[in-house]
Amino acid sequence: MMQEVLVGTMSIEILYSFVIVLCSLMIYFGTKELYELSNHRGLKYFRLTFLFFAIAYFFRSFIKIIILYFGKQEIAMVAPILFGKLPVFLFMYFSVMAIFYLLYSVLYKKLKRDWMLLFHIVAIIIAFIITFISNNLSTVLLLHILLLIFIIYVTYLSYHQSKKKKSLNLYVIYLLLLVFWIFNILDILIPSIFQSFQLLIYLVSSGIFLIILYRVIKRTGVN
Repeated sequence: MMQEVLVGTMSIEILYSFVIVLCSLMIYFGTKELYELSNHRGLKYFRLTFLFFAIAYFFRSFIKIIILYFGKQEIAMVAPILFGKLPVFLFMYFSVMAIFYLLYSVLYKKLKRDWMLLFHIVAIIIAFIITFISNNLSTVLLLHILLLIFIIYVTYLSYHQSKKKKSLNLYVIYLLLLVFWIFNILDILIPSIFQSFQLLIYLVSSGIFLIILYRVIKRTGVN
């Protein structure tokens, strides 16, 4: 019975990660030709957002499957760094950078210099603190809530300063993506809290990525 539950859970994890990674890569490669023709900086960072999401969710899938199959205690005894800390660090770094790229795709015109090096450093610091230094749930929540509030605030200001008010739907999708990014990170770090809502989170998160994929395909005319 327990083995059947484990297989079912692992199947859901693999399917969910496959949907996110596939959608992200389709968006990334589907916009390649448009970017090469336009050389649009905003599109460049938009594309990198989904490349980093694809990498992050690959590591997320790896983490969840390893934990489900071996358990935290066995991982801690056998290879805590290789199968425990390192994948979490990589997931945190790539997911935070995906959000920073998303933010930069909105703000690049307003920034007078390139901030990407600073964003990489901040992402590494956040990933390092959460993975290797602080196991305190309050610290983890505070870091991500502050980051989420900051990005939502900046995105909100950018929308109101934009002359293209028709872009409301795109900004709404961005904000939804940010919220479910937080849920997915918390699902990795404290899975017991969201276990009852896990399937709902997976369905809505997948839906967000499918909506974005649909909008990209519709706008770029990718077949």
